[in-house]
Amino acid sequence: MQANKRRDTKPELTLRSILHSRGLRFRVDCSPIKGVRSRADIVFSKAKIVVFVDGCFWHGCPLHFISPKTNADYWSAKIAKNKGRDLRVDRVMSQAGWIVIHIWEHDDPAVAADLVERAWRRRTNRRYSN
Repeated sequence: MQANKRRDTKPELTLRSILHSRGLRFRVDCSPIKGVRSRADIVFSKAKIVVFVDGCFWHGCPLHFISPKTNADYWSAKIAKNKGRDLRVDRVMSQAGWIVIHIWEHDDPAVAADLVERAWRRRTNRRYSN
């Protein structure tokens, strides 16, 4: 499991590249709230928006997750624990006034960037310039 990257995965890099090309600036792989042991993939501190790019296996994607046949009890518990942690972190961040956005690794990066940008523009009261 050491070969699995915690940050800078291909879906993350693609999404960050699109957001950056649109002029959005953000922090990467940081914990937005002190005391919460969770690191968001993309953080817009002033707008209070966090973005998580979730891997289909590690977060139990309803479309693509296939439970391993080897050591099934371990993996079932592991994925359930990950999902529970995600829900707890979402609740804590939402209660603190943050917008929490989850993007699946299989989502279209341009569509995901549109979603993030809309949330950022609503929070910052910035209009689209044509």
